[in-house]
Amino acid sequence: MKLEVKVPAVGESVTEAVIGSWEKKTGEFVKMNDVILLLDTDKASVEVVAEKDGVLTTTANAGDTVQIGATVGYIDTDAQPAAQPAAAKTDAAPAAKTESAQAAPASDAGGDRKTHPELQAHQSPAVQRIVNEKGIDPSSVTGTGLGGRLTKADVAGASAAPAKAEAPAAAAKPAAAKAPAAPILQGPSKQGDIKRVPMTNIRKRIAERLVQAQHNAAILTTFNEIDMSKVIDLRGKYKDQFKEKYGVNLGFNGFFVKAVIEALKAFPAVNAWIDGQEIEYHNYYNIGIAVSTERGLMVPNIKDADQYTISGIELAIRNLATKGRDGKITPDDLSGGTFSITNGGVFGSLLSTPILNPPQSAILGLHKIEDRPVAINGKVEIRPMMYVALSYDHRIIDGKEAVGFLVKIKEGVEDPERLLLEV
Repeated sequence: MKLEVKVPAVGESVTEAVIGSWEKKTGEFVKMNDVILLLDTDKASVEVVAEKDGVLTTTANAGDTVQIGATVGYIDTDAQPAAQPAAAKTDAAPAAKTESAQAAPASDAGGDRKTHPELQAHQSPAVQRIVNEKGIDPSSVTGTGLGGRLTKADVAGASAAPAKAEAPAAAAKPAAAKAPAAPILQGPSKQGDIKRVPMTNIRKRIAERLVQAQHNAAILTTFNEIDMSKVIDLRGKYKDQFKEKYGVNLGFNGFFVKAVIEALKAFPAVNAWIDGQEIEYHNYYNIGIAVSTERGLMVPNIKDADQYTISGIELAIRNLATKGRDGKITPDDLSGGTFSITNGGVFGSLLSTPILNPPQSAILGLHKIEDRPVAINGKVEIRPMMYVALSYDHRIIDGKEAVGFLVKIKEGVEDPERLLLEV
């Protein structure tokens, strides 16, 4: 029996996908629930698994664009795995490596040796002392002693040997100014070293949505800064007990999600968007958390985030981040968001203007916490401060609402006890 391998439905509004890769090859025996195919949609990467054991036959190639419901292969459930041929034994021992003997460097011991010229006449130790003291060349003096030897009288009146004439010094020439040395490349030139790769379906969709946001919305950004002292103190006091009880770190995102929800309740237009000639308000809070992955930036959502405690929010964020890194994000994770948060501070960003995630009308940007001098009760103190930015669609959200929304978040994070008590 042959089972069709079909492109599954991967979310509303998704009509096609791209075959990212075949994890199993034609003719390969697969088992039920083996991942045989990866699909790239405009929202996520989706795994397709085998429904039964059998031999796979593919009818589409990696990189092909296929429609939802299309057949891209078959699994023959009646076929058996091919027998693997026994590996042939070989008794041939690896050839022994021979090392070429290097000739020892020839010795210079037998080379020519310089010898000192013999004196033309022999002299006594007394004569030798005078010769040395006066610097006389014995060969230039005629010996009158026995056998032509030099006597004290011979060397007493002799003059010292004239010093060798040195070559006249070359006339000093003025030093010419040196031209600056040309920079020297440390390696081969990289000019023309270009790599071209096709954009993935997800990256294409991200690009389309970002351009769509710029073209279709009147985007403005308002800024504020938050004193993180109390949240940092609260984390420092309870982080160990929190980790021990819930198995997840107590981060800042949980506090910001809670503060965002309270602000959305106070300013419902920020949780709405424009649909044609109507404004669609939402009475639920699906908070998107931007996650950076190898495939690009994704914004999976915490559905009904207002129903979670701080620990539940932190666990949900960790799970979404793990799924994003592992390529397990599903279309359902990415759909239905009403408001988004992006944290550039984890990469060191001090300030930025985030871009909307259509069709949403606003997004909150968090940034790096940095010690700065601030005025507290008329005195300058050093406090851990964070800039926050709210980008919003001015077609639906007025400036007064945007500023009030950001102030509400600031008040909640700067007074976390009040935030957690929802008063």
